[in-house]
Amino acid sequence: MSIFWSEKTRLLQPYTPGEQPKLKNLVKLNTNENPFPPSAMALAAMRSAVNADLRLYPDPDAKLLKQTIANYYQLSIEQVFVGNGSDEVLALVFATFFQGKTNLFMPDVSYSFYPVYCQLYDVKPKFIALDDDLDINPNDYQGAKAGVIFPNPNAPTGCLLHLHQIEQILQVNQDCVVVIDEAYIDFGGESAVKLIDHYPNLLITQTLSKSRSLAGMRIGLALGQKSLIEGLEKVKNSFNSYPLDRVAQAGAVAVFTDEAYFRQTCTQVIENRMWLEKQLIALQFKVLPSAANFVFASHISYKAELICQNLRSHGIIVRHFRQQRINNYLRISVGTMEQQQQLITVLQTLLT
Repeated sequence: MSIFWSEKTRLLQPYTPGEQPKLKNLVKLNTNENPFPPSAMALAAMRSAVNADLRLYPDPDAKLLKQTIANYYQLSIEQVFVGNGSDEVLALVFATFFQGKTNLFMPDVSYSFYPVYCQLYDVKPKFIALDDDLDINPNDYQGAKAGVIFPNPNAPTGCLLHLHQIEQILQVNQDCVVVIDEAYIDFGGESAVKLIDHYPNLLITQTLSKSRSLAGMRIGLALGQKSLIEGLEKVKNSFNSYPLDRVAQAGAVAVFTDEAYFRQTCTQVIENRMWLEKQLIALQFKVLPSAANFVFASHISYKAELICQNLRSHGIIVRHFRQQRINNYLRISVGTMEQQQQLITVLQTLLT
């Protein structure tokens, strides 16, 4: 620990990302990356962008990308914000709307970066317990002071709220910002983007890391009414006025253009997930209903931590969380059918 650290830095408990092992030939099902490659159109666009113009700064406003996203979601360009992955976008959301406030409502089992941002921006969270089925209950989200934030589908559970349930939360929290983190929405849910024009306090964040297969490029976005986006832009321009490089902008525009490939890969992920759920249930796992590109599963007889360790010894990596309510669950990313078959074959050996 450095003697030069500030008090806040000394007290921070940073987010721990999923392991990115350097070993080869591992079946890597621990970080919810898309098992399918990026769109060929996106790869071609990014290769084309690697040229002499890299000596120049990129468009600080990413206008072409914003307009592409706006057209895709039938919004105006003033309702779109972009940044370096949804994690940076979320950090700017906390700084813009929640900094220094008390009673930011969030699920007790959710994306573990949210509490880190609370530390960084002096936000006092109020953790709302998931129900007995590990679902978010909208009835529990009344009376927020700082705001409300949750993923939909939730992470790491994969459970989904439907639009009428999201509206229920919006209607009882009209005096604060409600943030819906839609990192996984394309794998089985319906985006709340159609609610934006009806709720000035609704802000949606998304990422191109999951359904668009661009985790390595770090591209995120936020959607909301003009006044919310203006606030984000003000903070962004006080922090990093050139958030997305030329290559990232080119690739992002292309993935929104290649709709056929996007639909094809999302459908394949959903089909693979359904197969995986069926196989796990046959092996006596309890599997929560997932609308994401992962499943959350607990075995009726074997401890999750032990299964995780044994899978790793066979070259298969899944995610185990130590948080009390979920410490007997494994989060397993949807993979290719070959990867999933390897997983099930090993589990059949371990559990019989």
